[in-house]
Amino acid sequence: MYRFAPSPTGDMHIGNLRVALFNYICAKQSNEKFILRIEDTDKQRNIDGKDEEIKEILTKFGIKWDKLYIQSDNLKFHREFAHKLLMDKKAFCCFCSQEELESKKELAKKENRPYRYEGACDNLSDKEVLNCEKPFVIRMKKPKRTIKYIDEIKGELNFSPEDIDNFVIMRFDKTPTYNFACAIDDMLMDITYIIRGEDHTSNTPKQEYIRKSLGYNKDIKYAHLPIILNKHGKKISKRDDSSSVKWLLEQGFLPEAIINYLILLGNKTPKEIFSLDEAIEWFDIKNLSKSPAKFDIKKLTQLNRDHIKITSNKRLVELFGLDEKYVNLIKFYTQEASLVPEIKDKVLKIYSKKEISDEFKNSAEILRNIIINMEIPNSFEEFKKEIMKLLNLKEENFFMPLRLLITGLDYGPELGELYQYIKDDIKEIVK
Repeated sequence: MYRFAPSPTGDMHIGNLRVALFNYICAKQSNEKFILRIEDTDKQRNIDGKDEEIKEILTKFGIKWDKLYIQSDNLKFHREFAHKLLMDKKAFCCFCSQEELESKKELAKKENRPYRYEGACDNLSDKEVLNCEKPFVIRMKKPKRTIKYIDEIKGELNFSPEDIDNFVIMRFDKTPTYNFACAIDDMLMDITYIIRGEDHTSNTPKQEYIRKSLGYNKDIKYAHLPIILNKHGKKISKRDDSSSVKWLLEQGFLPEAIINYLILLGNKTPKEIFSLDEAIEWFDIKNLSKSPAKFDIKKLTQLNRDHIKITSNKRLVELFGLDEKYVNLIKFYTQEASLVPEIKDKVLKIYSKKEISDEFKNSAEILRNIIINMEIPNSFEEFKKEIMKLLNLKEENFFMPLRLLITGLDYGPELGELYQYIKDDIKEIVK
């Protein structure tokens, strides 16, 4: 069982999408279920509508989930398991206030040492706990031995008790922390393989420790994906526009191209251009590099152009919102544009009324009348010869007004190459 467990706290970024993608691919390869779990227990950070946006984006990328869970629906189980840990003396109530803890953290910072909870409430008697009326959190007791696990990308990782500490599992408001809710939900949903970002590497031993403390001994496999770097070589952040999947889609990048690029990133693949279905045939998470990969928007742009060229006519009609008669023209314009809005603008400009400057207005008007009244030949050479013969024009005085009349722009592809795609509509185009 695989899962993708995003929080509805902001735009989905490419790191999230890569995690969803790899989990989906591996689930398909092993013929196992793929779960979508919306982790919404941090109510203060949740943003209305982001859960639906997550589902919409996954759907656009062809990532289909078998089951949908909302984490907050499991709150009663989180509380029950926290209570069990208390009863088994594997967790304890901590009455230290936020102010006390912040003060100790500041002191540790001044002394240039890592802060560790010193166990002030660890050994309180049952009577002391029952008689205390102060608000409390629930903390795990520190493990007594090193916790280790195998990462499919990084190899064996070991964490000492000091690395894990007496971490909080239930907040003052009796809601679970991320690590506790995640550990319990993965246990309840019988997750067998967790693929997620490298930033969760230190969360895994805590979650393993929680489950083991509850007597859950089923093995879970792990793969923590290396971070993605921005163009400056730093960890890509939400402040980078290109990190937002929504932004990439709005710019005109195809889901197919983004999928291709995220699978290609830091990976050994048998070819450079491929579909999601093809990747499912050969993808192997063990081929991923252990090192961070740099996100290159130029490379993604090139892949986008390549995917527009090979995309089916039906899909292009859907992506561009244009009639099928424009499909060949769309593919033709990939020679000078790569994004959907850029290409669409060039295509629509051809079929729109042209604004022509005074310098070329008279020439263009003469050309217009000739084209409307002539029989349109099959080849551009014949077309050109016929017009130049009628006008007695030199070639250099012919091309610019014709280009403006056809494309509305004073630059662009060779008219001879463009002609074959528009000759059947050219009278309509120049009107």
